[in-house]
Amino acid sequence: MPLTLLATQGSKRVRLMQAARAQLRLPPAQVLEWRDWLAQPALLEHVLRQPGILKIEPPGDDPAAHLLLLQAGCRLLGRAPVRVPDHGELLAMDAWFAGFTSAMASLTAQLADLPQARVVNAPGEISLMTDKLACQRHLETHGVPIPALLGPVHGYEHLQSLLHAHDIDRVYLKPRYGSSASGVIAYRRNKTGRQQATTSAALQHGDGAARLFNVKRMASYESEHDIAALVDALAAQQLYAEAWLNKPRCGDSHYDLRVVTLAGQPAHRVARIGNRMMTNLHLDNRRGAAAGLLNAADLAALEQTAALAARAFPASHVTGYDLVVRHGQARVLEANAFGDLLPGLLWQGIDTYTAQLVHA
Repeated sequence: MPLTLLATQGSKRVRLMQAARAQLRLPPAQVLEWRDWLAQPALLEHVLRQPGILKIEPPGDDPAAHLLLLQAGCRLLGRAPVRVPDHGELLAMDAWFAGFTSAMASLTAQLADLPQARVVNAPGEISLMTDKLACQRHLETHGVPIPALLGPVHGYEHLQSLLHAHDIDRVYLKPRYGSSASGVIAYRRNKTGRQQATTSAALQHGDGAARLFNVKRMASYESEHDIAALVDALAAQQLYAEAWLNKPRCGDSHYDLRVVTLAGQPAHRVARIGNRMMTNLHLDNRRGAAAGLLNAADLAALEQTAALAARAFPASHVTGYDLVVRHGQARVLEANAFGDLLPGLLWQGIDTYTAQLVHA
C-alpha cells in the first residue's frame, strides 16, 4: 500500500525510510510536511484520499513546526506567546506538549473520517508515550516493571522534601515532556551536604533568569545555587523524579538496552554503553551487542518485558523501549513512539525501516 509520512522532508528518518523502500523496490513514500499540515489540515485528506498507510514522525526536526506547536500550546494554556527558542534551548516544554497533544487529537479526529487510511502508531498513543510521567504510570498499571516513581517535582526545595520523605539520596529527575535525555538530571547527595547534578542541560544565568540548553557534552553541577536554578527552571516546565536504578557493568562502563518492537514482538535490540549516567547513543556513547552481554535469564527477561510493554500500546505497530536488565529482571525506563531511529542496526538481516515495511 502507498505510504505517507507526516514528517520533515530531508530529515534522517525520511532518508532512511526512502532508502528502505528503494531497496525493496517500492515507490518513494509521500511526505506531508508537519508545518504544512499544521497550517492546512485539509492537506491530509488530500494525500490520503486513496487507501494507504500513514506513519507519523516527530515534528522536532523542523524548527518552524516546533514553534507552531509551542505557540499553539501557549494559546491553549492562556499564556503570552514565548520568544523563538535558540538552537537547543529547553523552553516551555509543557506549552509545546499542549500544542502537540492538541495536534494529535485533531489528527485522530481526521483519521476517523478516513477509514481507507491505516496508521502505523495511533496519535493518541503517541501523545501518551510523549508524556513521560503518564506513560510510566500507564505501564505500571499494565503490570510492566518500572523504576519506583516519586512523582512531580515542583522545585528544588520540593525535591529536598521528597528525598527526606522517601529517605533516599539519589534520584533521576526527568522533564515530563522531554526526549533524548534532554534535561534529565542524575542527582545525588551525601550526609555531609555535598550534592551533584549531572546532566546534558547546560545552565546559563542571565537577565535574572536561568536558561537551559541541550548539549552533547554532559556537565556536573555541585553548587547549591546552580543545582537549585537548574531544578527550578526544569520544574517550571514540569519535572518528575524516579528512584535511581543502578545499571549493569560492562568493563569500566555501564549500559542499558533499547529494544524495538514490531507488531508487539521484540525485534531489534542494542546495548547503549557509556561511562556517564546517561547512555543515549547521541551523547557519544557506543553500541554493543545485547546478546554478548546478557545471559539466558536476562535475555528472556528483556524479551518478556518488552512484549508486555508493547501490549500496553496495542494501536502502535513500532515502538522503542529503554530497559535496565539485571539478575534476570528487567525494568522499563521509557517508552518511545519514535524509537526506531537506529541506523544500521540489523535484526534477522534487515534494519528497522526495512523491517517495518516487510512486516507492515
